[in-house]
Amino acid sequence: MTRCPPRPSSLRGGPFVPHTLDADAVRTWCGLALDALGRARADIDAINVYPVADGDTGTNLYLTVESAARAVDAAFDGHATSAAVSRPTLADVVRAMAHGALIGARGNSGTILAQLLRGMADVLADGTPDGHPGAGEADGLRRALRRAVDLAYLAVAHPVEGTVLTVAVAAAESAERATGGVATVARAAYEGARTALQATPGQLDALARAGVVDAGGYGLVTVLGGLAQALSGEAPAALAPARPAHDALTSAGTGGQDLTGCSTDGAPDGGPAFEVIYLLEADDTAVTALRERLDALGDSLVVVGGDGLWNVHVHVDDAGAAVEAGIQAGRPYRIRISHFDGAAVGKAGSDGPDRPGPAIVLPDQSGAQGPTGGPRAERAPRAVVAVVPGDGLAALCAEAGATAVATRPGEPPASGELVDAVRRAHAREVVLLPNDTELHHMAAAAAAQARAEGVRAAVIPTRSAVQGIAALAVHEPGRSFDEDVVAMTSAAGATRYAELAVAERQSWTMAGVCQAGDVLGMIDGDVAVIGSELAATAETVLDRMLAAGGEMVTLVLGADLPDEVAERLERHVREGHFAVDTVVYRGGQPTAPLIIGIE
Repeated sequence: MTRCPPRPSSLRGGPFVPHTLDADAVRTWCGLALDALGRARADIDAINVYPVADGDTGTNLYLTVESAARAVDAAFDGHATSAAVSRPTLADVVRAMAHGALIGARGNSGTILAQLLRGMADVLADGTPDGHPGAGEADGLRRALRRAVDLAYLAVAHPVEGTVLTVAVAAAESAERATGGVATVARAAYEGARTALQATPGQLDALARAGVVDAGGYGLVTVLGGLAQALSGEAPAALAPARPAHDALTSAGTGGQDLTGCSTDGAPDGGPAFEVIYLLEADDTAVTALRERLDALGDSLVVVGGDGLWNVHVHVDDAGAAVEAGIQAGRPYRIRISHFDGAAVGKAGSDGPDRPGPAIVLPDQSGAQGPTGGPRAERAPRAVVAVVPGDGLAALCAEAGATAVATRPGEPPASGELVDAVRRAHAREVVLLPNDTELHHMAAAAAAQARAEGVRAAVIPTRSAVQGIAALAVHEPGRSFDEDVVAMTSAAGATRYAELAVAERQSWTMAGVCQAGDVLGMIDGDVAVIGSELAATAETVLDRMLAAGGEMVTLVLGADLPDEVAERLERHVREGHFAVDTVVYRGGQPTAPLIIGIE
């Protein structure tokens, strides 16, 4: 059954219950930070001007926090299935957060953020001093922010002021000066970081020339805003608009960059040609020698981690030498090599979500080789990747030639799953259909990642599976990419959608008060009809939607909906609405008994 009405997401700025600094607060923080970065991602990408203009800082930060948030969710899920312990501790969750960020870190800013989170976890995992939750939590947060800054500076080979590191220092210093409880300290850290961010153009010439603030710093302020909101229950003051004036950006000659605390003002025509990133299993001594070797090879060097697992990031001209240095130090994997013209040059390793499609074959820990290097199948001209809520819809999309990503109840796909689907599609151009408003941020991040790998990608902001079906129906690979995207977007936009669900409890809705067990008819996301019987409620929904006109009704049946209901609804449309056709699909979605589309 579905809640009545659908529960407002805690990520939409609705009312929050203030938290102490516990496991639940960290989980809320990760969710708020991820949602905020999703909304700010494009703006942050747009203001990258230092040290290399590759326009991906917002995307990198989003993917890094997404990995951290999923690790936190996994920690809760793991304890929920344990008979002995039902709730994770703060130490469990912050360690999971730091590990998730480490293995999912992207770009300079994402790598530094992972180290900041690791520093915070080092302190917070030790617990509150003196056993006093109030003052102890506030002091713990102050020390955690200071530890985060110290570790981040150690991780960056050549720190520079006016970057994310400067913003992190301001957050720690403001927290140290603040008096009061943990929520007050978190708010002070956010305000201090926000003030420092506005000063970054005066500290770094590249930012001043472009008329922008530091992109990595902007992302960190966004993450700290999520922490302040999780602990205080109040949304922080909004940041100033991130996008620079068009003339300022044009005069700077930039399209964005991955902003961090690194020293070189690199650019595609003046700095190193490649970004090399990999996870590394190695001991501390080997990593010390690795830092020295990589520092001599290139710049923008950041090495974060510890306890045998590291994330290595460097900009170099000789990508092979950077990888060889990792092989000499230990076992590198999830190796990613990107050229600064925006195309991924290669990928290797057999672990995790980055395993498909290496173009550069490198040995793994055991010395075994990857793909043989034989000719790969020719890329398809264009493909469609669609997120769908049921096996029947997945089969329907596959029959229509799309690559389907099936969702599970309560488990939306990660950006990495969508990127994997893009790679499986193996096309030069890809159109993504998220089919859910909550997945638009993830789809946008996946598209940005696909573009970094040389795939032309576009997201059509479909809000329901029936809009995705409508878009897929007019998809034509023979058209130009832009024309196809416009046609698919128009078809999706011309499709109104509705969903039937069953209320779990009494609640207020746009249509009045519903009781547990009532059938809800939600049109375009809002509860419009409350009924006692599913078929009758569906008929009322259809009549309301068709009153505004329509030529085609699409009925997508849930896993447990009898065929008799579909037959009744088909008859109702045929008898009550002249010249309106009806098509029925057995979608198999486990949550919504019925999805309706009107074209």
